[in-house]
Amino acid sequence: MAKDLKPHIGIFGRMNNGKSSIINKLTGQPMAIVSDQAGTTTDPVKKAIEIFGIGPVVLIDTAGIDDMSELGKQRVEKTYQTTKEIDCAILVIAGNVFGDPERKLIEEFRKHETPFIVVHNKSDIEKLEKNEFKALFEEYNVNTIEFSALQDEPTAIVEALKHAIPESAFKRPSLLGGIIKPGQTIVLVTPIDDEAPEGRMILPQVMAIRDVLDNDCICVVLKETALQQYFDNNPKPALVVTDSQVFGLVNKIVPHDVQLTSFSIILARLRGDFENYLKGTPHLSNLKDGDKILMLESCTHEISCGDIGRVKLPNLIRKFTGKNVEFTYLSGLTPIENIGQYAIAIQCGGCVATHKQLINRTNQAVEHGIPITNYGMAIAYMNGIFERVTRVFIR
Repeated sequence: MAKDLKPHIGIFGRMNNGKSSIINKLTGQPMAIVSDQAGTTTDPVKKAIEIFGIGPVVLIDTAGIDDMSELGKQRVEKTYQTTKEIDCAILVIAGNVFGDPERKLIEEFRKHETPFIVVHNKSDIEKLEKNEFKALFEEYNVNTIEFSALQDEPTAIVEALKHAIPESAFKRPSLLGGIIKPGQTIVLVTPIDDEAPEGRMILPQVMAIRDVLDNDCICVVLKETALQQYFDNNPKPALVVTDSQVFGLVNKIVPHDVQLTSFSIILARLRGDFENYLKGTPHLSNLKDGDKILMLESCTHEISCGDIGRVKLPNLIRKFTGKNVEFTYLSGLTPIENIGQYAIAIQCGGCVATHKQLINRTNQAVEHGIPITNYGMAIAYMNGIFERVTRVFIR
């Protein structure tokens, strides 16, 4: 968990096709409710589980794609939205039924470049008519697995998933790989303020500590109040990584021949659209009165008076621009409506989101020609140190 998130696998299909039964087979335990009554699964449900032969994953159980009731249409819409979040999909069919709902779903997979496999379930009741589906499978370049959740072990499904899930979903890329070298000292500045969780550190800080150690470097972790003391009594480190909120203070203390960046920016390089963040950040200087700014938070959390995304950053933007701008806040993976109304979109670090989730989210702005940036880069730019804290990543 400290290095990256697990691959996300979505399971899709019509009501009563046996999606939940397949989940229970894959996990080896009754995690999903199984019922003959159609529509048992309503909203998409995430389950962090271990699949033997694959490892830790997040399985997303979705509502039936053929639910045409008034409430069902909303559930189906959420099912389609799930295709943006996943690294791989399992499309479950049964009884040789394949029609418009399945075709529409596959088009969503293609649109979001999501690899998928097809499982023909309940083969103990009715075998797959392969000749009938031959042209269809050739059209979509996909093989279909014959399966019975009542009788079969999920070996074939697991093997198909191994080949379908992109390697990038399993890779554990380094936050600082290629930036730091074995034996170097890396200083991590971690303020303890009212947003810091009680008795523990936030995920980006934990990820950075592990990454520094994995790169065989010396990791020094301190609060910003001890930073000057460290420089007064120790050799210069190779790199200082700080919480963006104390950029101003840390920039004054860290000598200019020492590389400096932030947790948010190294996460942006790992998971976000780093190149478009670099291009989009300077547009903060172009904001005008009445402009709307979209603040994208990847997680839902309790809002405090010191909240970075909803309090501190908006106040800094108003002070920096001197303009009367408006803010819209979207947390989690809430759909973005009327994206064209915004002058700029600002994404959080994304510590609880996958690369694909962040890219699909910010791509909505990029496709409409709307500049994007992230919290750390925006704060650095408005503190006048944007070039300094991104220089370490420019090759």
